[in-house]
Amino acid sequence: MANMRVQDRMQVIRNHLGLHSSTNRNVITISKNCRKNIPFNASSRQDGLVEALQADLAQIGVSDVEVEPPPEGMTEEYTTLLTPKAVRFVADLTREFNTQVDLMMKERLRRKVELDITGNLPNFANYKVQETNWRVDPVPERLTCRKLDLGDVSPANTDKFIEALQCDVNGIQTDFDDGHCPTWRAQLRGLNNVCKAVFGLIPGVGDISQVPVLMLRPRAWNMIEHNLLVDGKEVPGPLFDFGLLMFHCASRLLTAKSGPFFYLSKLEGANEARVWNNIFCWTQEKLNIPQGSIKACVLIENILASFEMEEILYELRNHSLGLNCGIWDYSASFVNKFGHRSDFVLPDRNKYVNMQRHFLRKYMDLVIHTCHKRGAHATGGMAATILDSWDQTVIAKITEAKSHEILAGADGFMVYDTRLVPIMKKVMANVDINQIHRKREDVQVTAEDLLQMPSGGVTLEGLKHNVAVGILFIDAWLQGRGHYVYKAAVEDSATAEISRSQVWQWIRHRVRLEESGDVISRSLVQKLIKDFLSSVITSSDSVCVKSLCDKERLWTSANIFEEVVTKRDFPEFLTTYLNLDHTFLSYQKKLLE
Repeated sequence: MANMRVQDRMQVIRNHLGLHSSTNRNVITISKNCRKNIPFNASSRQDGLVEALQADLAQIGVSDVEVEPPPEGMTEEYTTLLTPKAVRFVADLTREFNTQVDLMMKERLRRKVELDITGNLPNFANYKVQETNWRVDPVPERLTCRKLDLGDVSPANTDKFIEALQCDVNGIQTDFDDGHCPTWRAQLRGLNNVCKAVFGLIPGVGDISQVPVLMLRPRAWNMIEHNLLVDGKEVPGPLFDFGLLMFHCASRLLTAKSGPFFYLSKLEGANEARVWNNIFCWTQEKLNIPQGSIKACVLIENILASFEMEEILYELRNHSLGLNCGIWDYSASFVNKFGHRSDFVLPDRNKYVNMQRHFLRKYMDLVIHTCHKRGAHATGGMAATILDSWDQTVIAKITEAKSHEILAGADGFMVYDTRLVPIMKKVMANVDINQIHRKREDVQVTAEDLLQMPSGGVTLEGLKHNVAVGILFIDAWLQGRGHYVYKAAVEDSATAEISRSQVWQWIRHRVRLEESGDVISRSLVQKLIKDFLSSVITSSDSVCVKSLCDKERLWTSANIFEEVVTKRDFPEFLTTYLNLDHTFLSYQKKLLE
């Protein structure tokens, strides 16, 4: 019987892929059918796949589209995902929205320059919704309860993804952004794993309607897909991810009443929510699925976005899953927008920055009040702790932090370590299916509340920690990994962003250490970098240095980190800096060899 179910699912995906494939060629599907007459030599085989795809594209009238060949060993994933009609869909999507996306990114730059030139600060008066008694559309049944999700689950990490699918949680933040490194190999594997999960093709994992809901998080707008060019331009990363996920999975997810659902990262304002809403409407029309089928939760990870929460909800009101809080990207955005101003210096994040500080507590209160006023969910951030041991002090600290979020009215939150799930479910045991009924009419938040920097200084230990997190993140990226574990916590691009942002800012403003009064200078940071490298390289139990190549890569990572934190102008996103840098790209070529 089990074999029959697998065969039935295989036939479902064969039928699906057959609808989107060229009728005149044999395209590889998940069932491992492969093209004929392709030479055994790997390079020749890859070139043959590209040539065949280009021929298929020409046959259905698609021109000026270039796709890179697959990495070695990724033929099945490549030909499953990049069928001619799938590529055409992504190309059409890109052409339709290229101009809007370019203007949106230029508007980001314009706002930043305007703030720099005028010295002004954001406020609530820029744009207001004229309607008064509006609410977001009701969410599907499977999303009425969003108490507990797993966060930062890169589907390219197959074992972690399968573990998440088998876990007793409400949803999975299926992540192509913060916890994911967008190498060509990782994109293909991650997207293919999502397709396999949606079509029930992962052994030991149940039907998509029975596993936790996939909350798909495409890359943020600052990321580019290098391996697909449309009209001579690289495709925006989120359009590549969203386009392929929708093309292959939308119909099945709708049939199973399990999607398509998304997280949207790093929006800076309502104008960006409007672009996403336009993308959703166009996609639903092109795929012939009902308008409003796509639902999305916006992560409020930018200080500018916090002044337009209600407007963001309004723009997405037919597609909204509410808003989410994220502490480290949000905190890093202060340095991004105001870091050169001496009155916006963030203190040691480990000692002085947490969700109970005034500016973050008010931010969460405003998220909850805004969402519940409009009938939307408001969810908290992710507990990144890894339970290496069942330390009751650590568990109590996590429980206290998440209890604060629930008491404030949050409808749920995320954890990374699946071992935290039964503990967190106890925290949520007496909470309603959601807390949207709690309107939080007591909340009154001013611009000054959101912009009030916490008091505190910088400890030497905090500086060392930020140096280590930044270097190790870059080292992970050069290996094609989007996150790693350090000191019993999962570190990803969000923690790397706040770490390198703070070091840049502390050097820029000549901040002094609490203990010694020493100025945080470039020379001090250089010394700490050398000390860290020495301790890691000479450590007998080092997990990241096991060969000469590891040592060279770690030194390269340290050099990049030093370069980033001492630049005259602040690089807006560390991931953009890496993704466009020749060092990262050359390492990816090595990984493909």
